[in-house]
Amino acid sequence: MQVAPPTDVEDLAPLAESWNALAAGVPFRGWDWCSIWWRHYGADAQWFTPLVHDEAGGLAGIAPWYVSRTAGRGRVVRFLGSGEAAADYQSVLCSAGREIEVTAALADWLTGEARDEWDLLELTGVDAEDPAMACLAIQLAERGATVHQRDGLNCWRLEFPESWDVYQAGLSKSHRKQMRRLETRYLDTGRAVLHATDSDADFDPAMETLIDLHQRRWRAQGEPGCFASPRFTSFHRQIGRRFLQLGLLRLYRLELDGRPIAADYGFTGGGLLYAYQGGVEPEALEDEPGRLMNVASLKRALHEGLRGVDYLRGDEPYKAHFRAVPRPSVELRIAAPRSSARLRQSAWTAGENVKRWAKDRLRWAEGLRHEP
Repeated sequence: MQVAPPTDVEDLAPLAESWNALAAGVPFRGWDWCSIWWRHYGADAQWFTPLVHDEAGGLAGIAPWYVSRTAGRGRVVRFLGSGEAAADYQSVLCSAGREIEVTAALADWLTGEARDEWDLLELTGVDAEDPAMACLAIQLAERGATVHQRDGLNCWRLEFPESWDVYQAGLSKSHRKQMRRLETRYLDTGRAVLHATDSDADFDPAMETLIDLHQRRWRAQGEPGCFASPRFTSFHRQIGRRFLQLGLLRLYRLELDGRPIAADYGFTGGGLLYAYQGGVEPEALEDEPGRLMNVASLKRALHEGLRGVDYLRGDEPYKAHFRAVPRPSVELRIAAPRSSARLRQSAWTAGENVKRWAKDRLRWAEGLRHEP
């Protein structure tokens, strides 16, 4: 295995098909997501995406990274798509069964040729069972890097059974009753209609509905909402349109009696629907727009032949309510095998321990306060 050091993003465009093959259907790993994200968020950073080639010269692996200089932590390497875009299932890309070879080559490169180009790998949104990332951490630790791992938020995935009736039969009695009531009262009567975005002409109006409902719902709770960020909004306008062209976009709006009360925005890949973002009408909460949208979109996904829905990171109660199962994620911080990088990592670890101690003491004090 040989590592080709990072070049400009434009130089990798001819490899888009090979990149997407290694992404294995996860939209957040694909060329389109990473390259479009870079156009919107890469102004203050440096492209840092090495390629791994096998003995025949074929593309065997990709580390979809960038590096930025930060005060106190030096040159920090992160995944393309990190930050406010909150991409999940991030990984070093390689074919199944080649994780050890690819990550060994990357570890050699990081601790050899590229040794002085980075201080810290800060890798978030990693599936706890991802074999490539586990191998990378082990390989770097063996080469003198300092590895720190901590739990991240769970992702939640619902794998479909063979039919809607079987799915409903697995719900609690109360939840099954709630869902059937929504179907009977709204969907079966035609009062509530789910509209999919299937054409370029539909995209802008559907995206505007999503943004409007999302923002008004969060502002009603005193929060700014994700689309308050111009870069976030611009990125999703472009990636959403691109995924529409590729047939991967699932942008729905739910109308009740002719007016939109909910919107849902996600992407498909590998037989899954990745439910990314949504919004509901704050003035229609008595009609349970969020739950109604979930019912309608789940039925459509199952009808499409998808194998399940991934609700991504966050432990919101509705995910377990719909019988999704948690998938743990981890965050990795790997300091370069140099004394300065180790010192920074030790200072960070000490700070985290102090924060954890303070939180534990606060919980203990709160418990005493509420004792009879």
